[in-house]
Amino acid sequence: MIVPQYWAEGRLQHHGDGRQVTVRRFGWSDVSEADAQANADQRAQAALARLVAGEKIAKREPKVPYNGAAGVPIREEIVSRHGDTIITRNSYGARCLNTPNILFVDIDFADKPGASPAAAIMAVAVLAAVGAAWVLHFSPYGIGIAVVVLALGYAIRARMKGRARQAATGGEAMVGERIAAFIAGHADWHLRLYRTPAGLRALAMHRTFDPQEPAVADCFNALGADPIYARMCRNQGCFRARVSPKPWRIGIAAHMRPSPGVWPVKPERLAERNRWIEAYERAARGHAACRFVEAIGSKTVVPEAQAVQALHDELCQAASESPIA
Repeated sequence: MIVPQYWAEGRLQHHGDGRQVTVRRFGWSDVSEADAQANADQRAQAALARLVAGEKIAKREPKVPYNGAAGVPIREEIVSRHGDTIITRNSYGARCLNTPNILFVDIDFADKPGASPAAAIMAVAVLAAVGAAWVLHFSPYGIGIAVVVLALGYAIRARMKGRARQAATGGEAMVGERIAAFIAGHADWHLRLYRTPAGLRALAMHRTFDPQEPAVADCFNALGADPIYARMCRNQGCFRARVSPKPWRIGIAAHMRPSPGVWPVKPERLAERNRWIEAYERAARGHAACRFVEAIGSKTVVPEAQAVQALHDELCQAASESPIA
């Protein structure tokens, strides 16, 4: 697992067959900017050689911080280091814990195969408003029809909210059953469970894990981990947990500036970014990222997991009564 301190971009051009080809590749280092540039130039040279040889590859890598990056380390600001564990700030401003070998699994209660309940409710409200406006304009019985249309819209909205609550409750029961079944078949496992705004987080305490090993994939599949998170654990070679609230859940409506918040940012934009971070951190003090629920399975604890758990619980305010966000 690597979260580099320094980043650079290498750029090489090739002229041939009457055309010009430009290849760009990122480089990184924990040593210096010059070392990051050397790495970028080396990667660009290797990519150009493959392209000239006729291989079809991307000429430019996307500048993304974490989700979506393949073959490139996590591109986020390093907030603090704790041995092998690194705290970073993600693209929307929250702090995240990154660890090479301590297994975290986030499991959402409600599946989201299509549009969210909020989006569907909004659509119903818009349709009701449009319908009401239409009948008011064209029908001599407009007011009465408008009342009926709006009442129908509110009834559908209430019904959808009720179904969303039932789905979440059913999802919670299903997650609980999956976890219980998993522990029943893995008596040596020790999981600490935390309540998150959308579901549960599990932290394995009984041993360390390599993100690539089959036991991790089996656990993710059995517990229903987010497929994107599972893929990124493999790609980035680490496990990850958000340890501070999401900004929009604590009254921070404005996006972190500059947007997108991909690290590093230009020096002249740092003051703007830091002002946003100061406001966010003030609001975050009154909120927890998750809350400890229970420990299940064996009592086995390895020191590496215990150290990460203590840091995680402190940063998340997992033992507090603060609202989780």
